[in-house]
Amino acid sequence: MIALAVLFSLLALLPPGFVIATGIDTGWETIQALVFRPRVAELLSNTLWLIALTVPLCIALGVGLAWLTERTLLAARRVWSALAVAPLAIPAFVQSYAWVSAVPSMHGLSAGVFLSLLAYYPFIYMPVAAVLRRLDPTLEDVAASLGTPPWRIFFRVVLPQLRLAICGGALLVALHLLAEFGLFAMVRFDTFTTAIYDQFQSTFSGPAANMLAGVLALCCLAILLLEGASRGKARYARIGSGAAREQQRRPLGRWATLPLQLALLTLVMLALGVPLIVLCRWLWLGGVANWLNADLWLSLRQTLLLGAVGALLTTVCAIPVAWLGVRYPQRVFRLLEACNYIASSLPGIVTALALVTIAIHYARPIYQTEVTLLLAWLLMFMPRALVNLRAGIAQAPVELENVARSLGRSPGRALWSVTMRLAAPGAAAGAALVFLGITNELTATLLLSPLGTRTLSTGFWALTSEIDYVAAAPYAMLMILLSLPLTGILYIQSKKIAGL
Repeated sequence: MIALAVLFSLLALLPPGFVIATGIDTGWETIQALVFRPRVAELLSNTLWLIALTVPLCIALGVGLAWLTERTLLAARRVWSALAVAPLAIPAFVQSYAWVSAVPSMHGLSAGVFLSLLAYYPFIYMPVAAVLRRLDPTLEDVAASLGTPPWRIFFRVVLPQLRLAICGGALLVALHLLAEFGLFAMVRFDTFTTAIYDQFQSTFSGPAANMLAGVLALCCLAILLLEGASRGKARYARIGSGAAREQQRRPLGRWATLPLQLALLTLVMLALGVPLIVLCRWLWLGGVANWLNADLWLSLRQTLLLGAVGALLTTVCAIPVAWLGVRYPQRVFRLLEACNYIASSLPGIVTALALVTIAIHYARPIYQTEVTLLLAWLLMFMPRALVNLRAGIAQAPVELENVARSLGRSPGRALWSVTMRLAAPGAAAGAALVFLGITNELTATLLLSPLGTRTLSTGFWALTSEIDYVAAAPYAMLMILLSLPLTGILYIQSKKIAGL
């Protein structure tokens, strides 16, 4: 078990190791020529502006929406809460496809920020809403009894307690902005990811693309370090005797109710209404014949097959790492687990470039085969399986494993027949999250797919690249339908975290 965990953790170090090795092999003079040039400065400026504008807007929208649905007597708040999470069911590049096909003039930084806000604000909303449900109102009551006005209570008492949730959500938003390809390619806004893909496709310039990947990886590292520093060292857990009291919801007031309801309706129409209406329009124009396309159903079959194999492979490979992390929580095993999170924080295009380079130089037989593609998905989505498996294994008492071994079963058989049966719900949830992540993955799949392999995302991208929006609509609709279970799982898990 330890050997398997070490093997999978070492595999996870391939992408960051590739970035380091490329820098060493390239040499300082070549690095200077490839990195310190106006084009890289332009890409870095675009990236910084994108993050600096989008992340604060997502925080403001996510926190405000969470406050409305969790702390006020908002009418139909459960419906609004579900609708607030629903944009996660629409892949970002599908959101962009709908808006660009409806408003062709959308392009540049403003379009990128607007569409990113609609696609990614739920990453802030969900953790903040979960924390708001569990906060003990005692501190707020004490502040109110001292005459502190409500707005000051929010900023001085409530907001500091939301710090971890906001930082974690902001980290997800920033990493998605660095990794996103399809959304920004459609609005013609250059980022490191779009530039790396164009470089790879047009000239296959290894050093140039690899150096851009190195700068992108450094940006990810800077974001991770900034998030770690912003957490602080304050305690957030409630201590003391007695049970925490339930939150009292605040009335909105007669003059605020209607404007807030209209604001929520506007948000839902922008994030859900416009994409779905535009998509239904293209489906209507295509008619039944659009669904009879053989390539569409071939893409669906290959997506389901590759997604199922990738989800099963990733979940099985995560078992040794998760089991060691729970049963033997020593620092070395935590370090092995952390390796997988480091790899997954890198954009998919960096992982794809690493595997392309390694396959060409050291493992030519697996180049442009399903093996390379499955390995990329394994590295990218392992944490989704790990998180759920850890929770499931932690709920399986180690004493049951010991009893099974005392009855003559081998350690592996005891793990499989006892612990994994109890951890099966967590494993299934992790596999579902991996499967649905695979179905919507675009960048690495575009670079690594073997000839003749066509998933829903790559088929959709090929058609939108040809401005054939009508033919692309069924692909987009199928991806949304496959993403709905993911959104439901995330929403249910956020409720469970809050103890509801």
